[in-house]
Amino acid sequence: MPKKTPIFPGPLTARGAVLAVLLSNADQTGAEPMRGRITLAAIVRALKRKYHWPIETESFPSNDIDGRATWATVYSLPPDVITKALKAGGNDWLKSRRTSKGQTAPGRIETDTDD
Repeated sequence: MPKKTPIFPGPLTARGAVLAVLLSNADQTGAEPMRGRITLAAIVRALKRKYHWPIETESFPSNDIDGRATWATVYSLPPDVITKALKAGGNDWLKSRRTSKGQTAPGRIETDTDD
């Protein structure tokens, strides 16, 4: 099956916010609340399946704040995918996110409704 070209989601959606972090190749130390309607795992799954982003997942054992054992998951894009995406319109897409954010309330993320 041929690879599908990744698609950029709406710039101010929750999917767009997650993709922007992945394209920055930076660690995200915290996340703005998504109003309890959707999990990060669900957003990543949509970016993989619906938008064709080859997101890599790595899970490892960790400890919860109360000491219980749990799992932590790290999501990333391969460096070559980031480079290709930025050259294929990603820089303009990121710029449109920054420009559009000035038109919404600070910290507001719109959620996608079409799954």
